[in-house]
Amino acid sequence: MKSLNIPYQPRLDQLRWLAATLVFLFHFYLQYHGNGGPALESRWAALVTQGHTGVGLFFTLSGFLFMQIALVQKTIVYRDFVRNRVLRIVPLFLVIFLVATSIGRDTFQPQDLLYVFATNLGHAPTSGTAVTGAAWTISLEFLFYLVFPFLARFAIEGGKRYLLKLLVLMVFFKLAAYGVNDNSTLMYFSTFVGRFDQFLVGMLAAMLYRQRQAWLQRHAPWLLACAAALVVYDTATMQRLAPFGATPKSAFWILWSMVESAGWAAFIVAWAAFRPALPGIVERMLCQGGKISFSFYLLHMGLLDVLFRHAGAWRPTGQAVLDGALLLAIGYGATWALATLCYQAIEEPFLRMRRNYGGSPSPAPAAAPVRAKD
Repeated sequence: MKSLNIPYQPRLDQLRWLAATLVFLFHFYLQYHGNGGPALESRWAALVTQGHTGVGLFFTLSGFLFMQIALVQKTIVYRDFVRNRVLRIVPLFLVIFLVATSIGRDTFQPQDLLYVFATNLGHAPTSGTAVTGAAWTISLEFLFYLVFPFLARFAIEGGKRYLLKLLVLMVFFKLAAYGVNDNSTLMYFSTFVGRFDQFLVGMLAAMLYRQRQAWLQRHAPWLLACAAALVVYDTATMQRLAPFGATPKSAFWILWSMVESAGWAAFIVAWAAFRPALPGIVERMLCQGGKISFSFYLLHMGLLDVLFRHAGAWRPTGQAVLDGALLLAIGYGATWALATLCYQAIEEPFLRMRRNYGGSPSPAPAAAPVRAKD
């Protein structure tokens, strides 16, 4: 998706595609295995069996992208920034929320409307079924949007040390919350305490990238290989020690989000610095996948639910791996097509209403640019 505030970076769109695809593979695996498909036993398959790590990539990438914009613009007009973010995510999010309240009409309470601000908490209508379950992340993402202009200003004035101080505070909150929550894994997975540090890590990565961009571009190939290995190792370690869904309370999750985000931050930085071009058709497909990634992410669980309700027992060849691959191809292709339609019908018209949000917030004479400190 092209920003009005910095030059288009196709590498970041490609990472959005990756994040959405990982989450899709995770939910596809849960559905397929739940319908009698074979389990993936190897911990090295954790990018699929624990593919929710794509959410960590999404959050880290948000922090990275918006901090990049802040470092270029120096000043962010809060009203215009929030307006752009509302136009970006609220139209489709409200559609999904209305679908959720329609599904749950028989148990709906008027106060459930307040869940539009907190789909990651309690018994939100969007969490009632798998069809709209992915919407829990949007409340966390929008919380970050609301405070980001302040965080960016303070980080530019105070340097990376400011973000490190916030990360230390997040560790304290995690430690304190662990002792009083019996379902701490879910808390870390889906709340401010568990996830906000990932946005901060992304912001920190953007500051490091800006200061070391030339060096990173020279060494990007081997850095990218190391970062990819780190992401695979991190996720395999989680699969071995405390897989999500199997461990309601584990001290491992206290630091997991930071470990996960550090691996993804390294991958983001290395991929952004990587200069060799991919084959043209691959570049275009991955960028297209990034452009429709928001629709893809919010719609994929509903489509998978429909697919497995009607074809979950479909075994055309009798070969588990081949049957799974066929269902995967059908599900992924159908989700891509549906997301493209949704992007064109709901997202794109509102995206055309965005405007630049950088610049001086008042007509007063502009001050000298504030440079990020070490």
